[in-house]
Amino acid sequence: MIIMEIIDQAINILEEHKLCDNCLGRQFALLGTKASNAERGRSIKMVLTLIGHKYLTSDKARGENLLRRVAVNGFFTPALEILRTIGLELNIEGKCEICEGIFLKKEEIARKIALELDKYDFTNFLVGSKVSPRISEKEDVLRSIFEINTGEALKAEINREIGKVLTVITGKNVEFDRPDILIVLEVEDLSLSIEVNPLYISGRYLKLVRGIPQTRWPCRECHGKGCKRCNGTGKMYQETVEEIIAKPVLEITEGGESRFHGAGREDIDARMLGNGRQFVLEIKNPKKRNMNLKELENIINAHSEGKVRVMNLSFSNKDEVRRIKALSQTSSKTYSALVELKDPVTLEKLELLKTKLSGETIRQQTPIRVSHRRADLVRMKKVYKLDYKILNSNRFELIIQGQGGLYIKELISGDEGRTEPSVSSILNTEAKCLELDVIKVDEQT
Repeated sequence: MIIMEIIDQAINILEEHKLCDNCLGRQFALLGTKASNAERGRSIKMVLTLIGHKYLTSDKARGENLLRRVAVNGFFTPALEILRTIGLELNIEGKCEICEGIFLKKEEIARKIALELDKYDFTNFLVGSKVSPRISEKEDVLRSIFEINTGEALKAEINREIGKVLTVITGKNVEFDRPDILIVLEVEDLSLSIEVNPLYISGRYLKLVRGIPQTRWPCRECHGKGCKRCNGTGKMYQETVEEIIAKPVLEITEGGESRFHGAGREDIDARMLGNGRQFVLEIKNPKKRNMNLKELENIINAHSEGKVRVMNLSFSNKDEVRRIKALSQTSSKTYSALVELKDPVTLEKLELLKTKLSGETIRQQTPIRVSHRRADLVRMKKVYKLDYKILNSNRFELIIQGQGGLYIKELISGDEGRTEPSVSSILNTEAKCLELDVIKVDEQT
């Protein structure tokens, strides 16, 4: 009978090994549902105790032997009490051969973790553990000898059981996919490490002045080490959109560092206007996660002194970073460009330009101005729509709606023939982009 197979297997295990309730029950973890391994182990020991007690009336030696195994190697008090009734006093001290008593310390460990977590804001957590080969190999050998194929890993039970206690202490739930905090327990010495997952805040930003890059730009001379050219800062530009936005957020969250993820980027000398550009700010190792995002908007905007403005802040995640990065390559963007021609501007020329470029696919080799930091490739990008406004005899404003990744300055100048067609090639005269603004960024084309 299958039930006798389980009983015989448990008897054989306890004949040779000292196992706590958890570690015996874990060998049968795949059998039975809605029960803990401790409950499984205790139930098996109780059945063996009942069998041993029954044997005392028919085969005393056999009964005593079974009860001894369960009492001494199973640390099982009910079996010990039966033996005491027949005059046998035994010592059931010692510790489990596999877990070495860790399950007896789970409340103590959970309280220790909770003290560490008091330093952080979090809504959920996950417990992980590292089990040394010295410990895990004991269980591997046992399962090999006794042909056990119904067990689960020791670390899985440790994580679960400590997580249960920690949930009661903190009132916070376990989260497997995206926990705010990961607690890693070294089973060997019970030391802890706390891994705080990044905080992601998404929104849109406006860049209201020229001359500020989106993200940190290492100095070309010293490559970020600090030199005379950069006044020891290691930066080409002393302010960035990222730093203006991130500084107050880092202070409020007590975070370690930030990473800025934008849905594309505008040129340093271009403004970002209109509905703003999507971004996700990643704060690493934040101690504080709970904040009023409307208040945070106001703090950032006050700190920026009119250079940058953020809006529509919301809590986000890593998936949003991937999404906006992917969209930046295809989403539609609308630009306002101040263009100067070498020759006079005429209505006929601009109508020709509108006809030739609206709906046109542009062939762009990597521009000369960025060739030092980008691969030399040919990109095919589309101009969806183009309109114009004459300003004076040789200047006009172009409103260009184009595919993400379209180089607007080169669309105007031609970049020595590397962009075709261009404003310059269509009008057969030199064309320069004097000022450029992004006035709209769509989420999709």
